[in-house]
Amino acid sequence: MLIGPLDPGLRRDGKIDGISFSKKLPPLTPSSRPCFLSNMLCYNIITHHPSRLCLCCFCTALTLVSAAQAQDADQNGDLNIDIVKYRQQMRNDLSPQTGTSAYTIDDQAIAALPQGADTSLDKMLEQAPGAAQDSYGQIHLRGEHADLQYRLDGILLPEGISGFGQTLDPRMIESMTLLDGALPAQYGYRTAGVVNIQTKTGFTNSGTAAMNIGSQGTIEPSVSYGGVTGGADYFFTASHLTSDLGIENPTSSPNAIHDHTEQTKEFGYGSYMINPEQRIQVVAGNSISYFQIPDNPGQTPQYIDGSIGNFDSSQLNERQFESNQYGTVAWQGQNGGLDIQIAPYFRSSETHFRPDTVGDLVFNGVASDVQYKDLAMGVQNDNSWRINDEHTLRGGFTLQNEQVQNYNTSQVFAVSGGTPLTTPETITDNSRNNAQLYGLYLQDEWKLTDALTLNYGARFDMWRSYVDESQLSPRIGLTYKLDSKTTLHGGYARYFTPPPLELISPSTVAAFADTTNAPSITQDDQVKAERSHNFDIGATHQLTDEIQLGVDGYYKLVHDLLDLGQFGQALVYTPFNYEHGRIYGAEFTASYTAKTIKAYGNFAVSRAQGKNITSAQFNFDDPDELAYIQNHYVRLDHDQTYTASGGVSWQVLPKTSFDLDAIYGSGLREGFANTGHLPWYSQFNIGATEYLDLFPHDKTQLRFSVINLFDTSYQLRDGTGIGVGAPQWGPRRGFFVSLAQEF
Repeated sequence: MLIGPLDPGLRRDGKIDGISFSKKLPPLTPSSRPCFLSNMLCYNIITHHPSRLCLCCFCTALTLVSAAQAQDADQNGDLNIDIVKYRQQMRNDLSPQTGTSAYTIDDQAIAALPQGADTSLDKMLEQAPGAAQDSYGQIHLRGEHADLQYRLDGILLPEGISGFGQTLDPRMIESMTLLDGALPAQYGYRTAGVVNIQTKTGFTNSGTAAMNIGSQGTIEPSVSYGGVTGGADYFFTASHLTSDLGIENPTSSPNAIHDHTEQTKEFGYGSYMINPEQRIQVVAGNSISYFQIPDNPGQTPQYIDGSIGNFDSSQLNERQFESNQYGTVAWQGQNGGLDIQIAPYFRSSETHFRPDTVGDLVFNGVASDVQYKDLAMGVQNDNSWRINDEHTLRGGFTLQNEQVQNYNTSQVFAVSGGTPLTTPETITDNSRNNAQLYGLYLQDEWKLTDALTLNYGARFDMWRSYVDESQLSPRIGLTYKLDSKTTLHGGYARYFTPPPLELISPSTVAAFADTTNAPSITQDDQVKAERSHNFDIGATHQLTDEIQLGVDGYYKLVHDLLDLGQFGQALVYTPFNYEHGRIYGAEFTASYTAKTIKAYGNFAVSRAQGKNITSAQFNFDDPDELAYIQNHYVRLDHDQTYTASGGVSWQVLPKTSFDLDAIYGSGLREGFANTGHLPWYSQFNIGATEYLDLFPHDKTQLRFSVINLFDTSYQLRDGTGIGVGAPQWGPRRGFFVSLAQEF
């Protein structure tokens, strides 16, 4: 930790907004330099070198340094430190977790994954309790279809058009916390879980260049660097992935046909301290992805194009392009017990599906060139006022405007007297839609006793689009420390979840009448916002110094339950409602932490059901299935009864480690009205890491990993079920080697 006035040996004691510090300073060296704000000399007591970072600037070290750790490093002794990072302190004040379930993955946990930072974000989240794997990079948390909210340093990242490219690069992550359960009032809209990512900063003054190569033609170079200059720090990272397994294989074959992908990601962060009470933070990112849509050989043509004869389905050439850009500029200020954050943000998203015109006509009777464009712009405000030791009042608002443009040019066959003609015709069906989101919240964190904390409040949300809806949502959460080893939590939350905007407009139904793309059901009621009551209760217990156990139970009662299905050719999901829904389950967690071994395990059981589809009915081809769902609770297509994950990291030698992780699923739903489920599956991944001293004072990391160690062939989807578009299989065994050089 870093503090230091001009006079060597002078003891500096003080308290800044509840953060106390005390340090008897070691002698300064002649090379010590003044702080850029106070002109006082700064000194790093851990390394005994002058530093550009100091307490008066609130640019303290990356993590809390315990007294024992610093005592070992400080030759002069007499150390008493209780200082935490100012930046993290402010985020914690603005973003409480009282009454929720929290699962944190830090940079050390990422490094302990078999593929380390080369692991995609969805694969990291699959290691969380209750997270079920699906195709196209989807994660189903606690029986929900998507509905995850992403935040960067506490600031909302608007959702983009749903595709299968990974927008966020794991190399930007310092730590990632997944919140679920009964969320506090400041969290709205997407409420199945909140993924709050703390981005890396420039305080390391270092960088990493890496290359990852392996099976399926995988080549992925990456580079990152962070530094400090004057009153600012910065960090950036960039990577490019080339692979022949871009999307899940529709067959069990080890090698997919026509499945190449190119994916580029960039991320940048910058922060500037205006003065000890104010700072500006800028975050921006970009991802551009190209995908070939994998072919499923042996399909039978359903229609005849008069210009050609037969067509081989293994020769189809469908492609999809995805683009995402996002950014925010946040001003953060502190004055006494008041913390304020104001953050304008934006996200631009585009998905463009290009068909194989002839092939899609032959097999599907329609070939659609579909392009979606989505621009969301908004502002987020969060405030925290520490009234006294018992009460912290928080409040804020979110304003967002979103515009979606849909362009659809389709080739179809006209139908005359029930018989398709053989000459295609073109239908153009474009649409635009706008939506506004308004949110306002107020909550109080009340420390009733040293052991009991109550967080209560409410938020008001309004959604204005093709329909106008709003709701006042009360929230309450409790945390009770039963003893030094056991903590209980519980809560209730009312949620209001608007549907995503990538909707098919009512004009689509009429536009395709008397063609091979005409729906068998023409009813098209408007999609509505989901409203739910949510209950959560859980406990954690420190069984021994090394072992921690946890259990959590939840129940969700839903009206107008939102679900998503893939109904068109483009791999973009369309929302629809069940009139009634219920989701409930339990999660069990365990972790073991010793000096050289760390391990964890999660097991979850859940059930997600819906009854009576009340919107976008024209997407469903089978009237009998729709009638059955009207009168019966059915399992949702993404419902998986049993889900498990786990991992072990073993530090064999100071520079050598072995890592293993695994997932298990009892199978997603399939068949008529989701009455069946696919077989259970498991997948094991391993990795070995060696640190080499190839260059003085720099670290070289060599990593070898195997994905799907036992080459298990398992199916995620079989192409049947409510809103399921195509079959997908899990990845087959792959070997990868990564070399990373720090500088």
